[in-house]
Amino acid sequence: MADEKPTQIYQGYEQGPICPINDAYSLLLRLIRNCPWNRCAFCPVYKKQKFSIRPVEDIIKDIDLICTYIDRLRLENATPIALDQERIHTIYTGFEVRDRDRVAFNNAVKWYAAGMTSIFLQDANPLVMKPKDLVFILGHIKDCFPQIETIATYARSSTINQLPDGTLKQLHTLGLNRIHVGIESGSNLVLNRMRKGVDRFGHIEACKRIQQAGIELYIYVMPGLGGVDLSIEHALETAEALNAINPDVIKIRTLGLSPSTELAHWQMRGMFEKPGDAMIATEVRLMLEALGNIESRIKSDHILNLFETVNGKMPHDKDKMIGIIDRFFELDPQKRILYQIGRRMGFFKGLGDMDTSPQMDQVRLACENYGVTPKNVDQILDRLMTRFV
Repeated sequence: MADEKPTQIYQGYEQGPICPINDAYSLLLRLIRNCPWNRCAFCPVYKKQKFSIRPVEDIIKDIDLICTYIDRLRLENATPIALDQERIHTIYTGFEVRDRDRVAFNNAVKWYAAGMTSIFLQDANPLVMKPKDLVFILGHIKDCFPQIETIATYARSSTINQLPDGTLKQLHTLGLNRIHVGIESGSNLVLNRMRKGVDRFGHIEACKRIQQAGIELYIYVMPGLGGVDLSIEHALETAEALNAINPDVIKIRTLGLSPSTELAHWQMRGMFEKPGDAMIATEVRLMLEALGNIESRIKSDHILNLFETVNGKMPHDKDKMIGIIDRFFELDPQKRILYQIGRRMGFFKGLGDMDTSPQMDQVRLACENYGVTPKNVDQILDRLMTRFV
């Protein structure tokens, strides 16, 4: 466990490397640095980075600094619509912002322009902090920003299960109302192989604790993580875990292999075989088909996913989402390739975009330049997808 006592003078506002897509316009507050687990074979984030818990007094200084900038923006009567680059530069110059505080200032302006309704606590697992410290930090956030509607964070299931009874409810009372949990899979074989540090039962138990505290639950699942050998088991047992949990939101995040990960090295040595698009599409279809009468919202809002249009509310939209995948398999091989490449180039969100996209000629040219064929399309796509991992 990291030393929580400050070892150096406050160096200024800190920001971690990632946050969920729906928190792109949230204020980012860094409570911990990196990941206390950091052993997952598929994850490239935080590798070779030392984990530490930031001193509480430094976090409070970050909050106060943002609060100071927000108060000044209000005094300047800077309406969000007027915050173009010229106006931001004028305000920035007038504030006499120190170099080390530029990140804080930029985040304050961005957050102010977005309406200041949400905060995301970084990095990978802030709930590893002492509960009393979390309570103090959330209380200070509430005092400084009483208008906040959403405070969210990432959390590991193992950490949730170690929290004392009543902790989550207390944190919820103070404003923590959304937790993102990457379960990735419901298969114990997959979870063990990928070194998640928790089994399916642990995931289910943690997620139920979050729900019982009244906190909104976002779950991430990772099609492709089972490899070719465990693809079917991965799909069906993930569905089984989701049926047991019934989360508010299920986020689909297709496996992308970053060269820096242990999993990529396993593939190079023939110890893991990543499924291609067709197999992963089948895997997602199997998972959707196996979902019962849960009421979760399905979201596929990431470029790594083959279909960004597989979105809907269970069980009402189940057949619609499965139908999108079925239409992909109905395409002739060449048109299927055009969709796959165009999707990963960022031109398409769904199959319907192929009929209206002005970039179709660019997609055809890319396929020609890359020499894409049904036999090599997955290898080419793997290279393209490393940009988004």
